[in-house]
Amino acid sequence: MGAQIHHLASNQRNPGVSFRPDWVENIRVNRSAVERRISTLAARRTVKKEWQAAWLLKAISLIDLTTLSGDDTPGRVQRLCAKARQPVRDDLLVALGMQNEHLTTGAVCVYHEMVPVAVKALEGSGIPVAAVSTGFPAGLSPLETRLAEIHASVAAGASEIDIVISRRYVLTANWQALYDEVAAYREACGEAHLKTILATGQLGSMTKVAKASMICMMAGADFIKTSTGMEKVNATQPVSLIMMRMIREYLHQTGYKIGFKPAGGISNAKTALQYMVLAKEELGNDWLQPDLLRFGASSLLGDIERQLEHFVTGHYSAANRHPMG
Repeated sequence: MGAQIHHLASNQRNPGVSFRPDWVENIRVNRSAVERRISTLAARRTVKKEWQAAWLLKAISLIDLTTLSGDDTPGRVQRLCAKARQPVRDDLLVALGMQNEHLTTGAVCVYHEMVPVAVKALEGSGIPVAAVSTGFPAGLSPLETRLAEIHASVAAGASEIDIVISRRYVLTANWQALYDEVAAYREACGEAHLKTILATGQLGSMTKVAKASMICMMAGADFIKTSTGMEKVNATQPVSLIMMRMIREYLHQTGYKIGFKPAGGISNAKTALQYMVLAKEELGNDWLQPDLLRFGASSLLGDIERQLEHFVTGHYSAANRHPMG
C-alpha cells in the first residue's frame, strides 16, 4: 500500500493525517547507532575541485538567507534581498559559466515587520519570503496572538511561515496537544507553506525529537526545522539524521515528501556539504532541491562565495570581499 500511495502522492503537498498515537509510541532511537552513522561523514573525503564547486552552487540555492535581529532596518533587509537576488559576484559567475543560470538563494527569512519590505524588494525574482511567527523564538504568547501573526504575515505576502512549537508539549509527552497546535497553524497558513521549528536543543532527548518530528508531519507540516538559531544548542548532525529518518518513515507511511531545514550554527561550506551528503544518502536526490531542503543561515553564503573564489583564482579572499549587503 505504501508504494502505491507514494506513486500517487509524492509530488503533492502534505495534507496531514489524523492523529495516530501508535505511530509515535513505537518510536525508539538508538543513540550509539546514530553517532556511529554520523561519524562516517567526518571521516570521509568530501567532493573536490569542480564537483565541489557544483555542490556549493547548489547549496546557495538551498539557503534561507536570514536576518532576525532586534536592530533590523528596512535598509538592511533591502540589502539582504539584493544579495539573495545575486548571491555571487558577477566575475565569479562568469568564470564558473553560471552567468545565465539566474542563481538565487532559496528564500529570504525575516520578522513579520519586515515582510512587506522584503516582498517589495524581491518582486519579480520568484524568491519567496519566509516569516518567523507564533511568538518566535519562545512560542509562549497566547494562541490567538500566534494565529493572528500567521494570518498577518500571509496577508502581507509571506509564502512560507516558520513557526515554533510549544516545547512544553514535547517535554510532557502531550502529543495530542502538539498535534492540535500544529494543525491549527497549518490551517492558518492557507496556501503558505508551514515550516515547524522543533528547537531540538530544548527537547531533552533524541527520542523526543523523533516523536515531535512525526507529530508535526502528521499535523500537516511542509518542513520540519531543527532550531530557531537562538538556542544554546542548534542544528547538529545526529539530530538531523533522526529527523531525516522520521521524514523517510512518514514517506513510507503516507507517500508524502516532507522538507528538512537545519538552522543555527551552519556557517561554513564544509558543514553545509556534509548536510547535503547526509540528505542525499538518507532521503535521495529529491532532497537536494529547495522545495525539500533549506539551510537557515546568514554567514554561510559568505563562506561559500569565498570557497568559489578560491576554486576560480587559487586564492582565498577576505570575508569583507563578500558582504551580505
